[in-house]
Amino acid sequence: MNGIGLEGANASICAGRDIPWLQDVVSEEVWSTWSVTYRDVIILDIDNRVIDVFNVTNQDLENPTHYAALKEILTDAADLQQP
Repeated sequence: MNGIGLEGANASICAGRDIPWLQDVVSEEVWSTWSVTYRDVIILDIDNRVIDVFNVTNQDLENPTHYAALKEILTDAADLQQP
């Protein structure tokens, strides 16, 4: 999630990617409502409820253990969405 006032690089961060990118806006203030920390990956269920939060500053994805942990969280979340 990108904080309010930090929209300048949105086009380049999204270019060529298909992963969702949430831009917070003043009318929603999701960053504060969800208590977001910089570089949080927020995993939502099909009803947009938070399943888990994974911070890639504290858990650098270059570390294979952290990479595997996030992959497992995402895989488990995707499996929850299956009928």
